[in-house]
Amino acid sequence: MKVTVVGAGAVGASCAEYIAIKDFAAEVVLLDIKEGYAEGKAMDLMQTASLNGFDTKITGSTNDYSKTANSDIAVITSGIPRKPGMTREELIGINAGIVKTVATGILEHSPNATIIVVSNPMDTMTYLVHKTTGLPKNKIIGMGGALDSARFKYRLAEALGAPISDVDGMVIGGHSDTGMVPLIAHATRNSLKVSEFLSEEKMQWVVEETKVGGATLTKLLGTSAWYAPGAAVSGLVQAIACDQKKMFPCSTLLEGEYDLDDICIGVPVILGKNGIEKIVEIELTDAEKAKMQESAAGVKKTNGLLDV
Repeated sequence: MKVTVVGAGAVGASCAEYIAIKDFAAEVVLLDIKEGYAEGKAMDLMQTASLNGFDTKITGSTNDYSKTANSDIAVITSGIPRKPGMTREELIGINAGIVKTVATGILEHSPNATIIVVSNPMDTMTYLVHKTTGLPKNKIIGMGGALDSARFKYRLAEALGAPISDVDGMVIGGHSDTGMVPLIAHATRNSLKVSEFLSEEKMQWVVEETKVGGATLTKLLGTSAWYAPGAAVSGLVQAIACDQKKMFPCSTLLEGEYDLDDICIGVPVILGKNGIEKIVEIELTDAEKAKMQESAAGVKKTNGLLDV
């Protein structure tokens, strides 16, 4: 199993680290346009192998896509990160060109790769990859929902005063501060609905804190977060590489599901060796359906800025 991660910045390096530590891939290739940067990150990570007990080989390359040849999975983290006060949508002009170039480079050497898109605005960049590569829809996956759901569970556990292993919850919709739809009515603590433990006011607090989870970290850090995004990507990669049939909310191309069409947006999917093996349609409340439609309208508006 060979995995390529394009972009050796904080998010890309975290992806490579978590994938390597889980020790299910034979090789991880880090690629970056900055001279020597990916090679340095790869060497640094390889020097942790004996300490962290993994045998995955990590190599780095400066913009040489031939080194990525025959990758099974490719992760696109390339692009400029958000700065404080910047929306994901403001990134579109720069990042669209980067993502298109990266996807073309990957597929030139790995035509059968499954592509995971991390670059922001993530739903629109996932849609761009669909429109410009011609890959089957199951082979293109947007990461956002897995990360948003992890942030949702963090806030749920905080509100409940419970260990995170007690908590389950999911976020669907667009990967943006206004587009997320945290499914609070479906969230549980050990299979019991969280509404049995939390007030309506506290549940709304969890929802709102989840929606601004990325912005909160950007304000604190001065740039986008990297540990949780890296961990989210590694979970998706492992589910595909190990054919786990795991359910994650991911941005995928919808063709009538959830009453939406010609849009990439976060919904529950089953991930296995073929990438997205099934789109799971769950019963939403009327309020959740309305929020999903509102979220989709926002994503489509951003998609309209693409030159495709």
